[in-house]
Amino acid sequence: MAKKIEKKPAAKKAVKKVATAKRGAAKKAAKKVTKKVITDKERDERAANLIANSEKKKKAKRPKKISSPQETTSLIDAIIDGMQDRKAKNITVLNLSNIESRVCDFYVICDADSKTHVSSIADSVEEMVLNKTKEKAFHSEGHQNAEWILMDYINIVVHVFLREIREFYAIEELWGDAEIQVIED
Repeated sequence: MAKKIEKKPAAKKAVKKVATAKRGAAKKAAKKVTKKVITDKERDERAANLIANSEKKKKAKRPKKISSPQETTSLIDAIIDGMQDRKAKNITVLNLSNIESRVCDFYVICDADSKTHVSSIADSVEEMVLNKTKEKAFHSEGHQNAEWILMDYINIVVHVFLREIREFYAIEELWGDAEIQVIED
């Protein structure tokens, strides 16, 4: 005589799942109902942000510098003197003035053996240019990691590289159409 066993607990589990799902839906509905009330101040701030973010941002344009050939030559000479003062290596001047899509008229490029040497050369160039021509760089960057320091004098851009970085980027090859003048040490 075998007894038949009914499986009623499975039906109870299904009922529990449905009840739990209903409770979860009720909790979600309760959460949706409790929205944060926005104050007038917050509403005004949001409106101001929308206006500010929709307006076109004004970009600072790179100024155009009109200088005589004599002023340009004296600036290049001061840059080279600053580089030579701190024993910069492989000083090269690229004349980009005949290239149509140029960024500036001249690049003056050199390299150094260490990061300290790179910083020293850049400082010397800035000091020498200020003393001889009374000009400051429009923009200067790269002083923090001192692998490639760039100084922008509008029509002349100075690049002071760590030797490995200069070989990697090969700016002279990038501007292959430029007239290249190598400065002897």
